[in-house]
Amino acid sequence: MTRADILTLPADPYPFEFVPRRTALLIIDMQRDFLEPGGFGEMLGNDAGQLRRTIEPNRRLLAAWRDAGLLVLHTREGHRPDLADLPQAKRLRGRGARTIGDSGPMGRILVRGEAGHDIIPELYPVPGEPVIDKPGKGAFFATDLHAILQASGIDRLVVTGVTTEVCVNTTVREANDRGYDCLVVEDCVGSYFPEFQAAGLAMIRAQGGIFGWVASSPALLAALAAAGLARFPELKGAA
Repeated sequence: MTRADILTLPADPYPFEFVPRRTALLIIDMQRDFLEPGGFGEMLGNDAGQLRRTIEPNRRLLAAWRDAGLLVLHTREGHRPDLADLPQAKRLRGRGARTIGDSGPMGRILVRGEAGHDIIPELYPVPGEPVIDKPGKGAFFATDLHAILQASGIDRLVVTGVTTEVCVNTTVREANDRGYDCLVVEDCVGSYFPEFQAAGLAMIRAQGGIFGWVASSPALLAALAAAGLARFPELKGAA
């Protein structure tokens, strides 16, 4: 590997360097139950529009990442149909009228194989893109994500998805403990609560990047385009 293999983009708290072939795009929980009207997120009283703003930036980044021939992985939070992997503490927390495993507008809530559990059409995986089904908030807990990344020679993650303060933050912290450098793309992650979005990003980049880096998708797309790895030539030089 030479310096010519390393791309650099503006980020907070300082520029992020990465070798594309050793960097994976990890898209967290862009599921119908969280992002679509009438899903579990809205059933809890949340505004799904706060998350839907992330769809278009994610779509553009995903297209560029695929165009560059780089590794893409998707995660889905959910449970076995028999709910054997669902702790009672998680099922009962929140005390809602309906909870995980109950019937919802898109099938049983957060149960694998149900329509609401699946990824939204705009970002749907293509053949060859691993989908990590996780029973918890973090993408490394009770999954084979670490094994897949290690087998693929990955040491850096570009992390997007929802929600910023819960599954994104948990996954980034888990990744940090396993030795991965993480870049969180601020316009490609979202929260139902704007104040949690700001706090979640601040915690990642605090103290000199204690958990990782934060940057914008235009900056990342510009780095890929400038290196000739993806389309969007109009983004060359963007920040």
